[in-house]
Amino acid sequence: MTVTLADVAARAQVSPATVSRVLNGNYPVAASTRERVLRAVDELDYVLNGPASALAAATSDLVGILVNDIADPFFGIMASAIQAEIGGPGGRAGGERLAVVCNTGGSPERELTYLTLLQRQRAAAVVLTGGAMENAPHATAVATKLRKLSEAGTRVVLCGRPPAPDTGAIALTFENRGGGKELTEHLIGLGHRRLGYIAGPEERTTTRHRLEGHRAALAAHGVEEDPRWTVHGRYDRRSGYEATLELLRRDPTLTAVVAANDSVALGACAALRESGLRIPEDVSVAGFDDLPFSIDAVPSLTTVRLPLSEAGARAGRIAMGREEAPPGGIATIRGELMVRGSSGVPRG
Repeated sequence: MTVTLADVAARAQVSPATVSRVLNGNYPVAASTRERVLRAVDELDYVLNGPASALAAATSDLVGILVNDIADPFFGIMASAIQAEIGGPGGRAGGERLAVVCNTGGSPERELTYLTLLQRQRAAAVVLTGGAMENAPHATAVATKLRKLSEAGTRVVLCGRPPAPDTGAIALTFENRGGGKELTEHLIGLGHRRLGYIAGPEERTTTRHRLEGHRAALAAHGVEEDPRWTVHGRYDRRSGYEATLELLRRDPTLTAVVAANDSVALGACAALRESGLRIPEDVSVAGFDDLPFSIDAVPSLTTVRLPLSEAGARAGRIAMGREEAPPGGIATIRGELMVRGSSGVPRG
């Protein structure tokens, strides 16, 4: 049953006019009243009709792109490629659509808030990028939002994110496990047996999948996995720096450091140099993603290249209905191992 503005007013115990003022933001309303109205909107999952020009249409000209951190090249590259595919025929305003990049900052609450706002504005499409949160209540809440968006006519695409079954969302997912396994197998093949691993935040699917690939390689080759050799942190350079110092404190005999991504790997390189260690003569370093700066690092980074721009562009075309969805609604995108100067034969 469709929830009406009157239903929200009844739940919040205010007049329909007050609800309208809160939602339109065109009249001052007491903070406590505003909070009560917004709580009722969320509890009833009320969808606000968008601008007057969209009232007769199922969706608006708005496209939402959700990213974890727009300052991170991983997300910036995908968001740019998605947005480049959004213009052109299909929208009502001169054939153009309005792309809005929503920066969640890694907050599950912000992710849900943006999805709710895009639902209320009847977005034409929503593209979610990067790994998902490993939290059952949050995953259920996100799945509910995605399902409602799809049912309302919004195209939902997941780019670099695991599939969300039974939501109507199309998933272009990266093969992080396979890439992680191949990367570690490369180092094992060089002779490394004492490998430190700097993982990302524990609550992220990308973190778990890449770490699972690393561990699968160790197990397949009979290499010991010492609990001291794994440290979790953020997906940034500072985290890589601090985690590497911690790994060296725990075990100074490590001969390789595998990083959660290339930014983390750069921090690892800085920490190793400050500790008087040479790369790769003393300690090899490997990253993941093949971000633009990776080849210009000194030495250049051994890493796994993910086709971020290509995946983003494909997600944008699917979101705009200009490319067919993959069979079954899911496509797995493999990375490519890039062997460069930061990895070599271990000392001793």
